[in-house]
Amino acid sequence: MTLTDKTATSQTEHLSFEFDLQHPPEKVWRALTDPELLAQWLLPVVNAKLELGAAFTFKTQPQPGWDGLVNCKYLAIEPQTKLSYTWVVGDIDTVVTFTLAPTPTGTRLSLLHSGFKPDQKQNFGGARYGWRLMGGKLVDLLERTA
Repeated sequence: MTLTDKTATSQTEHLSFEFDLQHPPEKVWRALTDPELLAQWLLPVVNAKLELGAAFTFKTQPQPGWDGLVNCKYLAIEPQTKLSYTWVVGDIDTVVTFTLAPTPTGTRLSLLHSGFKPDQKQNFGGARYGWRLMGGKLVDLLERTA
């Protein structure tokens, strides 16, 4: 399994990652949508109701400069194909989109985190670091779950 950062070095508007996973789309989809599994690789989720337009919150321990909340709303839900939601932290208003495609050996998972503004370079860098870290946790979770 590989995680590849496909983000062009010259731009700071969106992050793009690709995962080649040796797991079927059904299993990957569950890791992206099941609150119990999300808490193991991404963040604990509150009020997650997998419905178009539904709001939910990722909630973790506050840190200096961050209250630990990520406010979200589902924008697209296509089971085992596409999941998109807003990702709002303070005045950072972005969109996270996961796209799943079956492969002969499992699933290609694409992650696009878009909507960063030119004055949000530090947030962009933090998100890049975070997705690399959390992407590794996702790979580990998929390896150890049925």
